[in-house]
Parts: sequence; C-alpha cells; structure tokens
Amino acid sequence: MSEKIATREAYGKALVELGAANEQVVVLDADLAGATMTKHFKAAYPQRFFDCGIAEADMMNIAAGLSTMGLVPFCSTFAMFGAGRAYEQIRNSIAYPKFNVKICCSHAGVSVGEDGGSHQAIEDIGLMRLIPGMTVIVPADAKEARKATLALAEFRGPAYMRLARLATPVFEEDYPFEIGKANVLREGTDAAVFACGLMVSETLAAARLLEAQGIRIAVINVHTIKPIDAACVTQWAEKCGNVVTVEEHSVIGGLGDAVADVLMGKVSCKFRKIGVNDQFGQSGKAADVLREYGLTADQIADRIRETL
Repeated sequence: MSEKIATREAYGKALVELGAANEQVVVLDADLAGATMTKHFKAAYPQRFFDCGIAEADMMNIAAGLSTMGLVPFCSTFAMFGAGRAYEQIRNSIAYPKFNVKICCSHAGVSVGEDGGSHQAIEDIGLMRLIPGMTVIVPADAKEARKATLALAEFRGPAYMRLARLATPVFEEDYPFEIGKANVLREGTDAAVFACGLMVSETLAAARLLEAQGIRIAVINVHTIKPIDAACVTQWAEKCGNVVTVEEHSVIGGLGDAVADVLMGKVSCKFRKIGVNDQFGQSGKAADVLREYGLTADQIADRIRETL
C-alpha cells in the first residue's frame, strides 16, 4: 500500500471511462469541478457536463429531471453541501420518486483538514441512511472508488457515494466490488473489526500492530453501508465474539449503528464503536485532525486492545 491516491481523483477519472462507454451518463457539479475532480469529465465531454453554480439544491432538482429522460446523472459537490444543504431535494425530488440519480460527494469526514468543522461532514452517512431506498457506498481506496463509480452507472435507483479529499494508500491486492457485499480483507479470531472508507487502511495497519502482540483480528471492508451485508456481519460477529466498528464519521447514525442494527438481539458479543464522538470537526492538518479524534492506526489498535 505504498501509492497514495484520493478516492475523489479515482472517481473523476472513472467518470471519463463511463462517458466513453455510456452516452446516457451526464455529470453535474456545483462550481467545484476542480476539487471534486469532475473537471476530467468536463474536459472530455463538455456537452454532457453541467455546472450548476453554487446552487446545490437546484442541481439535485435538475438531475432528477434529467433522470426522467433516460439519462444517468452523477451529481458532485462537497459532502457538507450535498448531503447537508440539499437534503430536502435529495429526499423529495430524487429518493421519494425513486429516480436514478447518483450523488457522489467528496471532502467528507475530518480528513478534509484545514477547511475546518463547518466543511467536515461527519453526519452525511447517517443522513443518507435515513432516506428510504437510498443506497450508501463508502469506498476504501482509489481502486474501489473506480469500481464503485462504474457499478453505480449500472445500478438502478438513487445512491449516495462518499469520497475523500485526502490521498490515502491504494491496496496492493485488487479486491472484487459488488454493491451490498462486504470484503473480508484479513481473517482473525480475536475480534471482527468492520471499517469503511479511509479507516480501512488504518484498521489494516492496526491489525499488523496487534498481530505483533499476539492479537489476531479480522478486518472487514464494509464499503456498502446500506444495504449492509448482514450475512457477513453476522458470520464474523459469531465467529469472533468481539465486534468493533471504525469510521471517519459520527458514531451516531453511521457504520457502527448499521452493524449494531444487524446484530441486536441476534448475536451475543462485546461491541465497540470507534469514530467521532458527538462533536464537530476542527481545522488542522489532516493527519493531526485524525489523531485528535483517535482515528490513526496506533490509536485504533489501542482501542481494540482495550475492548478485548
């Protein structure tokens, strides 16, 4: 995992692939094409790119309309503005009528860094999980972000994909991607650790630290938060008896709650959520902010050890 690429960068380049393969794909952005990386699609297919300006709610409504014409709209902006500012339009104009719109938001989580708490969306997964019929995807690395983008073009219905600003490790192994199916990246017996997004690579690093101390944890990449892979979650919780979730999101409403919903009343196990604890983000270097919120490999390893 030496190479580092941001998932937003992989998304932008995957859109160009889609543009060549499917003339029905159109891309909308809210004056942030240089940051969300939809600039790549804009350069390749300017006639199918729509800059809606700083009007995220309007962008979602335009995308809803385009979808009724048989087009496949991909909407991009920052997660705070997409999942947050345009929530009502996503709920009522896209999800309620079950329109085929893909909402792909970058700059999510506290790893946004210097932009600070006002721009660090730590509730977007929860907001999107709440919407009936909404599929929610959080790719772990650039390879997975590309595969998820291509898969979303084939998937029918509304979907939300969370992307990151920060360049993070690209996994050496090329894991398969299927919407709704988790990937077991590392087997273990002492704890089942479910992670998503940027926290997958941190959890794998934590697993290596723990193995040096004789603790073997299973690491499961839950790239699809909704619909979650309940069979995989249940199997590994039963196998290990200790369950930990790790996410760069509030511990309220995100991956941890999704896993807990699966296990509640069905599997007897110790359970711990690692994430942002009911507080806003703050400005700082991405690495420093992640450490401030206990989301680095060594801190995750310490928390898992405490749980055991």
